[in-house]
Parts: sequence; C-alpha cells; structure tokens
Amino acid sequence: MSLLVFGRSGQVATELRRRAPGARFLGRDAADLADPPACAAAIREARPAAVINAAAYTAVDRAESEAGLAGVINGAAPAAMARACADLGIAFVHISTDYVFDGAGDAPFAPDHSPAPLGAYGRSKLAGEVGIRAAGGLHAVLRTSWVFSARGANFVTTMLRLGAERGELTVVADQVGGPTPAGAVADACLQLAETLRAAPALSGTYHFSGTPEVSRADFAREIMRRAGLACRITEIPTSAWPTPARRPLNSRLDCSTLDLVGLTRPDWRAGLGDVLKDLEGQR
Repeated sequence: MSLLVFGRSGQVATELRRRAPGARFLGRDAADLADPPACAAAIREARPAAVINAAAYTAVDRAESEAGLAGVINGAAPAAMARACADLGIAFVHISTDYVFDGAGDAPFAPDHSPAPLGAYGRSKLAGEVGIRAAGGLHAVLRTSWVFSARGANFVTTMLRLGAERGELTVVADQVGGPTPAGAVADACLQLAETLRAAPALSGTYHFSGTPEVSRADFAREIMRRAGLACRITEIPTSAWPTPARRPLNSRLDCSTLDLVGLTRPDWRAGLGDVLKDLEGQR
C-alpha cells in the first residue's frame, strides 16, 4: 500500500518511519500545515492509497496566545487533507486528542460523547475533526491521550530528566487518564488505513488509549521505580499548578469500539519498559 504521512520528526511520525520505511513522509519543509491548500495539493500530486496525518500543533499552553495558528494547523489543514482524500477516494487517518472533552466526572468518554474543549488547543483539534467528517470521505479520527516515547518532550522523558536532577518532584494527582505509547498509536494508524480500504463502512471516530488508567502522580512514581531513580513524588492538586491552558482532570476514554477494527488497548506499563530500553540503547 502506498502511504503518505504528514509529519516526520514527531513522536508518532518517528514510530511510523520505523514501521513503514517505504512510506513517503512530509516534514514541515515539504508540507507546512500552516498552508492548508499546499497540504491538499501534496496529496493530489502523490495520489497514495492512504494518508495519515501525524503532524499537529501540540503546544497546549502556547495555543492560548496563538489560537489562530493552532486553528489553521489543527483545524483547517486536516479538513483540507480530508477533502483531497475524499475527492480521490482514498482513506484518511487523523490523530486527535482527549482535549476535545472537558474532563468532567470520572466516567470514560465514549466516541459519541458531546465535545466541550476547555481551551484553544482542544478547540483547534475539534475543528479538525468537524472538517474531516464534513469532507464525507473514508476516514478514521483516532483520539488518544498522554502519548509518550523515547523521543521528544513528553511526560516520560520530562520525568526522567527531572528525576535524575532532583530528589523530589510535585506532580498533580487529580488528572487521570491512559498513557499511550507512541509506537502503539503508529501501529493503530497503519491498521486503520488498511481496514478502511477493505471496509469503508467502518469510517468514524475511535478512542485509543493505554490501560490501566492512572493518575499523573502514580504514573510518575512508576517511571521513577522502573528507571531506578530515587526521586520522591509529592502529590498536589491541579489547582496548585496553574498553567495558561486548563487541562482536563478526567482523560479516561471509552475504547470499547476498538474491536470493530481489530485493535486492543495497549498496556502502558509494557510500553514504558520498551521506552526505557530504547533510551538505554541511545546512551
């Protein structure tokens, strides 16, 4: 299957390059998501069998002051990609986020739950989802949460860095979700691209997050334990750690429809072990 991927150096794009070296990957130099028509033109020129969008504006706090740019990259660009894919009759797989929900309550959010983003980042991602569905083509919107890998800035690499420097860290305990290995997200995207080509009726929105659910603080404790770091984790509420953008407290996702497309939730503990081995191999 000829595959075109938007993104090259991000967490999921890096894992896709490991798994699909024959795919064509477009970095920002080749396809700037701040220019949606150029992204659509790249698809029409390449005419692949499927497209995966693994690129996004992910600076959650900065999005509060760059809402316009976030809206173009996360909203207008995916919509333009989806329209081009619909015109060509090819599958489009797009990664979205738990930030489209407000994080209220403690029940997992189902794919058909009404979105209510708390900030500019979530609104921009929701706009992308709406545009993709409106395009009317073969598509899978894959909402995920707390993505981590051995590369880039993410919760795991940040905790490892700070844990090696300090004897104690304060981490919020009232944010709960499913950490998700980037490699598992990449595998899911590839499978969805194949599935959509074989079963167009399965177009839709899917939730894909790691299991079991865990608080940020307990996730940090497990990172320290597995890495052999003596750093102590002290719990604090989110209210004690103000940020420009509000974070959803409840990032639990109902992933029960994954069986329709032959996917299962990844165990983040196994993924953490793989990341630690990967980091050890980089030394």
